[in-house]
Parts: sequence; structure tokens; C-alpha cells
Amino acid sequence: MNNFLSPTRRPTAEGRSSTSANRRSRQMNGGRLVKKTIWAAALTAGIAVASVIGTPAVAQSFPNLVKVVVPFPAGGTTDILARDVAVSLSEKLGTTVIVENRAGASGAIGSEIVARSAPDGGTMLLTATHHVINPGLYKKLPYDTAKDFSPVALIGSVPNALLVNPSVPAKNVAELIALAKKDPGKLTFGSSGIGGANHLSGELFKFMANIDIEHVPYKGAAPAMTDLLGGHLPMMFDSLPTVLPAVASGKVRVLAVTSKTRSAAMPEIPTMDEAGVKGFEATAWFGMYMPANNGSPVQARLEAVMKEILASDTIKAKFAKLDVDPGSLTGKEFTTFVNAEMAKWSDVIQRAKIEAQ
Repeated sequence: MNNFLSPTRRPTAEGRSSTSANRRSRQMNGGRLVKKTIWAAALTAGIAVASVIGTPAVAQSFPNLVKVVVPFPAGGTTDILARDVAVSLSEKLGTTVIVENRAGASGAIGSEIVARSAPDGGTMLLTATHHVINPGLYKKLPYDTAKDFSPVALIGSVPNALLVNPSVPAKNVAELIALAKKDPGKLTFGSSGIGGANHLSGELFKFMANIDIEHVPYKGAAPAMTDLLGGHLPMMFDSLPTVLPAVASGKVRVLAVTSKTRSAAMPEIPTMDEAGVKGFEATAWFGMYMPANNGSPVQARLEAVMKEILASDTIKAKFAKLDVDPGSLTGKEFTTFVNAEMAKWSDVIQRAKIEAQ
């Protein structure tokens, strides 16, 4: 019977040698392939890690609509500053920024809205000195000024000026103090109303100069200024930019400015400190705050952006039209300033025996 199956062929010695060589070659090549694969994986992982380490953190994102609340009517200095800042803020954040006026209760209504808002950068407060005066002036506020807000930046400041009617014989602050001490209680100073910034500036002057002068409150700064111009009121403190026209016409005389440094608008006029009332400072200033979120990426981003904005030539030019000096304090430095101002004005209010409302 024929065997149709081919007989099994046994490999020769040469064939066995060739087969072994091929096997070793495949093993070596396979080993090298495995090693290459491992090194490739390691290299890829290394690149990934390096990318994570070397890539800066993604910028803090903000809501599509950011609202800056101004707790005063439209058209005032605070409102104008807020609108100037909003334009630059929109460009820097890449989102829409609007200004919303929520006036009333000396700024407390708008401030409460911000205090109750989400601390995500979508709602901010831009307000004036009232923010640090109100805690000492009101028995109860609908928020805690120290705890419910995170200070972001000092937006700007305006010096007040110590003004006298030309009929007052004092030509400088020292002479005015001497005049007040000669007849205690006879010299009066006016203000826009009880607890206002110009009222408290007068009370601070009274304490620091150790003089007895009487406060005359008016219903607004305009009627007080009218009486000063008319000679019915001997002196008052008021915003320097506001009174520059009257000063230029010779209807009032400026004895000193209340800022730490002299004003660019009237560089020849000394500060109260230079005039002899050492340490006196009582400026009208404006600040930006957000709902409490201290140390958050949102706050850090806002602080950095506001520092850039306030140092820009664009804002300097816009603020110069209002005789406002752009601020330079942000974050912790601004927080320290805010706390010091609250303490200062609360002390003045108590010493002046102004009854809390």
C-alpha cells in the first residue's frame, strides 16, 4: 500500500543551527522592541509631566456677565469712575462688564446686594468712603463690613481742602488754630450733613488741633458752600476738585489739603501735616470689593487685573479729568488700609458723640 503522506523530514545539523539562530534573532529583536516600547512610554509620560509642570495655570474664568454695583445715583464721581474701570475690566477679563446703580441708605442698599451675591467674580462693589464710615454711624447694617467683603483695590482718591471765607483773618492753618483757641466755640464749620466725610474731617481737625469749633450741618454740600461764599459760614472742608472754580475766582481761600501729599491741582498749597497738624489725613477715596472670598483665585485674578488697569495711561488720563489720583493698593495692603480707616472714623464718631442712627 502506497503511503501518500510524505515522510517526516528531520532537520539537518545546518538546519538546526539556522533555526536556532533565527529564534535567537527574534528574541533579541523582540527584546529590543520591548525596551523601545518601555522607553517610548517613559518618554511620553515624561513629556506629559513636563507639560503639566511647565504650563502656567489656566487663567481664572469669570461669568459671561460681570456686574459692578455702585451704591449711589448715576452721574456722581463714584459712578463715573466705575464706568471708566468697567471698560478696561471688560477688555482684561474678556467678558461683558456693566455698571448697576443701586442707591439708598448712604450706600448700604447696594452694598448689601453685593454682600449677598455669589463670590465668583460676577458681582463687585465700587463705593466711596461711606463704606468705612457707616459701621460707626449706624447701629445696625444688613451686612458685616469687615467680614462680608473681600477688598480688591483702592481705585482712587481725592483730597479734601480746608476752606475759609476771605473775610477770615487767618492766612494759614496755624493762624486759624490760634483764632479758634482765642475764642473757643465761636468759630463754626459747615458740612453736607451729620456723619458725612466733610463733617468728620472737621471733627478730626477739632481733636487733632485741640480746638473748640462748632459744627453746622446742612442738607447737602451745595447750600453749605453757598453760605461759605456768602460769608455766612467761616470755614468748611470739601472736595478740592469741587471748589477749584471758587478758589480761582477768589471767593474762597484754601489753607491746606487733607491728603498725605500735595495736590497736583494746587501744588503750592501745603498738606495739613505740613501745616502743623501732624498725621492728619482725610481724603475722599473709592474702593472695589467683592463678596467675601479671601485668598481665592478669583480675588487674586481681580487684584492683578486691577493693578494693571490703575497703572495704565488710559485710566490715568480719564481720572485726571476728575482730579482723581489712581490708587496703588490691592489685596492685603488695601485690606489693611480699609481696616485702619474703619477704626479711625469709628473713633472720630465716638469722640464727637455723634449718635448712631
